[in-house]
Amino acid sequence: MTESLLTQRPFSPWKQGLCWLMLLGPLFFLSYGQVNTYTATRDDVESLVFAWERSIPFVPWTIVPYWSIDLLYGISLFICTSRQELMRHGYRLLAASLVACAAFLLFPLKFTFTRPETQGAFGWLFRQLEQFDLPYNQAPSLHIILTWLLWLRFRLHLNRNVRIVAGGWFLLIAVSVLTTWQHHFIDVISGIVVAIIISYLIPIRGEWRWQRPTWHARRLARKYCLGGMLFLMAGAAIPCGYLLLWPAIALLAVAAGYAGLGVTVFQKSSCGNLSLSARLLLLPYLIGARISRRWFSRHTAQSNEIAAGVSLGRFPDKAQQDIAVFDLTAELHKGSRNAQRWQAYPLMDLLVPDIEHLRTAVRQLQQLHRENDKVLVCCALGLSRSATVIAAWLLAERHAASVVQAVELIHSRRPQIVLTPAHIEILEAFSKEQPCLTS
Repeated sequence: MTESLLTQRPFSPWKQGLCWLMLLGPLFFLSYGQVNTYTATRDDVESLVFAWERSIPFVPWTIVPYWSIDLLYGISLFICTSRQELMRHGYRLLAASLVACAAFLLFPLKFTFTRPETQGAFGWLFRQLEQFDLPYNQAPSLHIILTWLLWLRFRLHLNRNVRIVAGGWFLLIAVSVLTTWQHHFIDVISGIVVAIIISYLIPIRGEWRWQRPTWHARRLARKYCLGGMLFLMAGAAIPCGYLLLWPAIALLAVAAGYAGLGVTVFQKSSCGNLSLSARLLLLPYLIGARISRRWFSRHTAQSNEIAAGVSLGRFPDKAQQDIAVFDLTAELHKGSRNAQRWQAYPLMDLLVPDIEHLRTAVRQLQQLHRENDKVLVCCALGLSRSATVIAAWLLAERHAASVVQAVELIHSRRPQIVLTPAHIEILEAFSKEQPCLTS
């Protein structure tokens, strides 16, 4: 409510960016410094370092990119182009400081290498750093967390060539935490994990919304939750099992989607792309979904025209230059696929859309078809979600006089479609809303 009220006021990036900087700057130095000083007095501080880390060279000049994050931190608050972007970015930076400091207190670690003496300008920069940064506050590396969060902002506001150069610089910042002998490897890995989770939980666009799930959705949620818990238990039981935390988190996130959060867990935009944070966090599941799509679609046609230039098919493997795509998947990423036009209206896999979602999908398809002669309506396999929406579209456009007729028409063109009694029921409800239609 507060954010919606704020959006009614004119957006002043300089004024509001300065307000965020005045809040975040002192908070960062106060919290980070106090936690560092307190940890220095504790006698339960340990270290976690791999033997191979001793071969990491000390590279004095990398203190320059290491320090540059302070400047980039401030600039990032003034490049946002909307109030929502600035607010969410500010929330992310605030969460980064609070989460990292909480972890420093709960799991205190110490850097164990003795840094060589450095002269000249680089030596001066190291001495400035040592005045306030003690060898504590290690995992997760706040430097790594901030590097990721800042890069997410800069990459959206730079053209392609500048973005490549900036990406190289941010990568250098990330590497510098090791080559300046500020952090051990475990700090970097834990920092990456925390950074991705923060950017995922605080999306720049969209909002988390919960809706009461259907019985079938709850059933699927339990299955995915069970899968996630099995990975968690396996990870706790075997050596190097921490690698299994990734698929565990991915499956639990999908379970949350079926439990009521819906397609928001995939953070898919209307142009067909999942957010970078979602793609990384959910990567094990997304890989599984892609393998499943390829396996189960190996005996089906890419697409079949149903009526008036509208085709039903699976998610396209390559560009569709002469056709508009109406993408109903929540779990598949458009990426570099080009089309005459690509419009996404994500629906959860294996679920029957409710009547409101079905109405909206049909309206969007009608608009897309008015603007484009040929439209491909696709889901993962082109069997259920897309078939349901096309059946409703046939009813709305008078290409079919009844649900039975619509389903028979689709089945005659694409025999593999899968429409359950629940799909038919929602189509019957939709048909009753159409004037002069009987089933």
